[in-house]
Amino acid sequence: MEEIIAKVVSTLEEKNGEDIVTLDLKNKGGLADAFVIVTGNSETHMKTLTEAAEETLEREGRTCRIEGEHSVNWRLIDSGDIVVHVFSHRGREFYRLERLWEE
Repeated sequence: MEEIIAKVVSTLEEKNGEDIVTLDLKNKGGLADAFVIVTGNSETHMKTLTEAAEETLEREGRTCRIEGEHSVNWRLIDSGDIVVHVFSHRGREFYRLERLWEE
């Protein structure tokens, strides 16, 4: 799983995703084993990041479900044990997932 996460992070970096963070949730009892969180600069940038992450996951044999495709603040790519969150700056500040899962 770590190899797939590294590929997703690399893809997001190539697409100029900002403030990329990975959270290991294996022992947190959550819905996923890992979150990848990234910020985009615009709705178009968020769409690019979402599509790139989805393509990377699918190349690794993962089935993905996308939520929030039309949201200007947050999009989610659910591939089972790995979930990618693509935020606008405003959405990331509002949801504060890093703080929520640190607790």
